[in-house]
Amino acid sequence: MADNISNSNPFARDPQRPTAALTAMGMNALKPIMHFQVSMLRMWANSIERFAGSYEKGLEETKTTLEEPSDKGKSAA
Repeated sequence: MADNISNSNPFARDPQRPTAALTAMGMNALKPIMHFQVSMLRMWANSIERFAGSYEKGLEETKTTLEEPSDKGKSAA
């Protein structure tokens, strides 16, 4: 009778099977979480690139503003 109970459990026959099944379930559960994290990372990288572009544009404008008075001073002299 005890043999029939142990044979009715499909995981009891193969010790590797429960680990594989649990791993597959875990990976399926992690998939949406990983997609969310990747999308957040992409948004973060995009924001940094926009910030860097704005920063470079601001530096160029500041450089141009600082150069203009010196050019005017040279032409007046």
